[in-house]
Amino acid sequence: MTTDVDLSTAVIQQFPSATPRASLDCPALNVPAGDALAVLRHLRDARGFDFLMDVTAIDWSAGQSPRFTVVWHLYSSVNHNYVRLAAACASDSDPAMPSATGLWAGADWHERETYDLLGITFTGHPDLRRILMWEGYPYFPLRKEFPLAGLPAELSDPEITAETRTGLIAAPMAGGPFVATPGEPMGDAEPRAKDEAWNEKHEKPE
Repeated sequence: MTTDVDLSTAVIQQFPSATPRASLDCPALNVPAGDALAVLRHLRDARGFDFLMDVTAIDWSAGQSPRFTVVWHLYSSVNHNYVRLAAACASDSDPAMPSATGLWAGADWHERETYDLLGITFTGHPDLRRILMWEGYPYFPLRKEFPLAGLPAELSDPEITAETRTGLIAAPMAGGPFVATPGEPMGDAEPRAKDEAWNEKHEKPE
């Protein structure tokens, strides 16, 4: 079985542009965006990483450059090892990365989710469109500037807007991280316990 050190060393020898990436759990590498697909193909075909577990991204915030880093999580059903690969997007204002759908069909939905929530375009994707928010939604909810409370936006269906007589209501804390004061039980810190769900039946008391 290939060890973490052996794997990282072998990949770097094959792709000198790759560099080690800090990781506490599994081997991880940084690569330039232009080499990402070649390294992914090498990991799949030569190293047995046949399962694409996830494609996601990091927004380091608007003041950082490069701002966006795409991350692939791979697993080998042969060696039962994990590896993480990361590549920074060249543009901060129009982030893009080559699509891995030609290597793993499952990349389709992962890339659509990353596009939907972070606004990263995957070039070569066969059907890149939003998967959670509706087409035409003006924001990317996982970008750092998107507030936890959400942002009002017009609903996509005019019939729903007419029925509810409202646009999209911002959702303080709904689905977000728990916020507990010191000593407060985490169960009491849930959004539901704090009556902060967007679909509450009654107005939140002052």
